[in-house]
Amino acid sequence: MFKTFIEPFRHPRPKFELGKGKGIFSRKSNTKTKNLQGTLRRIWSYLAQRKGKLAIVLLMVLLSSALGLLGPFLLGVAVDDFLETARLTGGEGGPTWIYFLAGLALVFVLQAITTWLHNIWMIGIAQETVYRMRMDLFTHLHKLPIPFYGKRQQGEIMSRLTNDIENVSSTLNSSAIQIFSSVLTLVGTLSVMLWLSPLLTVLTFTVVPLMALGLRWITRRTGPLFKERQRNLGELNGYIEETLSGQRIIKAFSQEKRVIREFEERNSRIRMSGFWAQTISGFIPKLMNGLNNLSFAIVAGIGGIMAIKGYISIGVVIIFESYARQFTRPLNDLANQWNTLLSAMAGAERVFEVLDEEVESRDEGAAVKLDQVQGAVSFQNVSFGYDEGRNTLEGITFEAKPGEMIALVGPTGAGKTTLIQLLSRFYDPSGGQILLDGRDLSSIQRESLRSHMAFVLQDSFLFDGTIRENIRFGRLDATDEEVEEAARLANAHSFIMRLNDGYDKVLKHGGSGISQGQKQLLAIARAILADPSMLVLDEATSSIDTVTEIKIQEGLQRLMQGRTSFVIAHRLNTIRQADRILVLKDGRLLENGSHDELLEQGGFYSELYHSQLKRAAM
Repeated sequence: MFKTFIEPFRHPRPKFELGKGKGIFSRKSNTKTKNLQGTLRRIWSYLAQRKGKLAIVLLMVLLSSALGLLGPFLLGVAVDDFLETARLTGGEGGPTWIYFLAGLALVFVLQAITTWLHNIWMIGIAQETVYRMRMDLFTHLHKLPIPFYGKRQQGEIMSRLTNDIENVSSTLNSSAIQIFSSVLTLVGTLSVMLWLSPLLTVLTFTVVPLMALGLRWITRRTGPLFKERQRNLGELNGYIEETLSGQRIIKAFSQEKRVIREFEERNSRIRMSGFWAQTISGFIPKLMNGLNNLSFAIVAGIGGIMAIKGYISIGVVIIFESYARQFTRPLNDLANQWNTLLSAMAGAERVFEVLDEEVESRDEGAAVKLDQVQGAVSFQNVSFGYDEGRNTLEGITFEAKPGEMIALVGPTGAGKTTLIQLLSRFYDPSGGQILLDGRDLSSIQRESLRSHMAFVLQDSFLFDGTIRENIRFGRLDATDEEVEEAARLANAHSFIMRLNDGYDKVLKHGGSGISQGQKQLLAIARAILADPSMLVLDEATSSIDTVTEIKIQEGLQRLMQGRTSFVIAHRLNTIRQADRILVLKDGRLLENGSHDELLEQGGFYSELYHSQLKRAAM
């Protein structure tokens, strides 16, 4: 047990920098909330959409705070009235104090009701607010360009959509109203105390500077730690998502111990940042209680002396004792809620960082919507690079006539997939021009362009749902008959009918339960159903056995007939019928021609083809 208790202290504690304006870590912290005021303003912009409800809540908070001040005042008045009446009647108190006590009970009941009402209503407002934040973030994620996702872990993005927004939610549910209530209570308490006795008020305030210094020291150190904890949590979520998705690879290479060790390191960072954040912030109630007791002793001692000398009444001393505690309690609440607020602001800032990411560049004002596409594609001296100063494609020039099948071949990293990404405008070229039916792609609306294209990618992706729903994703208004016809063309119908529930079989977790080749067949059926003007096959048959591949060639030929098709393939025997084969190497177009023409040239394509034949024969 003792070992468990001291375990956190075995690890190095974040180094404090006690100089002015310095953070809690020895390195300059990027864990601080960069713009607290700006983040608060943006949260307020969401809350302001419910101004009417929020005004009612604030009114209830104001009433609750006023009733909280009235209770101790009535208690002091009742005591003074009882003592005065007892003095005048020779020890027999009158009935007046009973009315005061009845009024006091009514005040407490009304305060409980108003507190319950503003808590319930604020929970509703908070949930509506985070609902809109979550919707805005999810919608924005679908507007971001592909490069955004290429530079971030999916789990880290998911953490912002779930953990960080939930952090904001829990704070709005309680902390926001608590802070407002505490401020009102402080102002009201101070006003009444000054009215009753300025001297006792000053004595009560002797502990406030100590509170302020202590709270300032603590909160300046916990803020960066809460931000660090949120960042570490996002990284851990990303690592979890990555390792769970790659379980087969991890087990195949027996790397379980390594990933567990790396998880332990990340988990330890969260533990330590959370430990020190909670430990340091835990000093707040201890500090506040100690100073609260000191204030209570000062008021009791000096107030008692003043009451004996007749400067004030016993009731005033009782009121001050209640108000002294009531004054420090809001300070304590403010300090505690401030740490919670800092944690929520750290989460909100991470959400707004994503919302501030530039969306996929907007279509130009004159961008047109395409009603029909013939499929004439022209690349004119096109260059592109993912990183500035280094081109992945350089000076690509070729033309594809409507209905032609264009095959893209070349070594890994030659730029085949990049060329397709430019054609579909996931990226825009850094140089040159791409034309579709004589029109620059930049003058065509992205959504319209992609609606005339269908994709069958190397890694087929299936959603949770039935097989029928996954195929219908290609065209949502397709009938059941059209879905089944598309499956027949893709040669998927027979294996679907052998499954339990057939087309109504529910696929989970990206299609677990069916083979990779069967997933690819469903992806091909989805593309067939879309009935596109242009077709992109990125290693579409890479996961299909030779027998199945032969069976679907006829279906693919029917699908590509009359459509401009771009086919990326490593197995060169699958693209012998292509109208034109583009041979890419190191981002440049090395050769261009039909299968027979390229073999006659005896160049790079011929070498690739014959080397594959030799390997197949071995």
